[in-house]
Amino acid sequence: MNIANKLTILRVLLVPIFVTVLMTNVLSEPFAQYVALIIFIVAAATDFLDGHIARSRNLVTTFGKFMDPLADKLLVTSALICFVELDMIPAWIVIIIVSRDFIISGVRLVAASAGKVIAASWWGKIKTVVQMLMIIILLMNLNFSFAVYIEQGFIIIAVVLTIISLLDYILKNIEVFKEN
Repeated sequence: MNIANKLTILRVLLVPIFVTVLMTNVLSEPFAQYVALIIFIVAAATDFLDGHIARSRNLVTTFGKFMDPLADKLLVTSALICFVELDMIPAWIVIIIVSRDFIISGVRLVAASAGKVIAASWWGKIKTVVQMLMIIILLMNLNFSFAVYIEQGFIIIAVVLTIISLLDYILKNIEVFKEN
């Protein structure tokens, strides 16, 4: 197993640790939220690092192509579900983001059954970066007069990019839906 795939596995393993620290009384507040923030930043960093290593060292594998986006979805979705429970974000936002991921996964499965691989688009990558930044900003629990506007701005941008990336995937891969 190469280093890029090990980093992907590390990201998956950090998800339950992140959730445990954020959602239980293992650590006292606000310390728990800051530890969760550090864990999330480390996990998010592995996303960028594993892709860079895989491409630069020609270590791209089938495992990595499958697990990297799955690890991203696990990390982001877990954080967002925790935020709903903590009343930090409305559920409808999480529903939009998770629905997009299910739809794209479905399109990829249909395409794979036809022998076509759908690569990640730039819109999808930008969407992931913004979602991760949004989560980091929410975990930072900023306490100054206009912090709420920064948080809300990132939430809105993340939702808009989620919708744009969904439309981009569908429009670029519309032939997947057409019967031969």
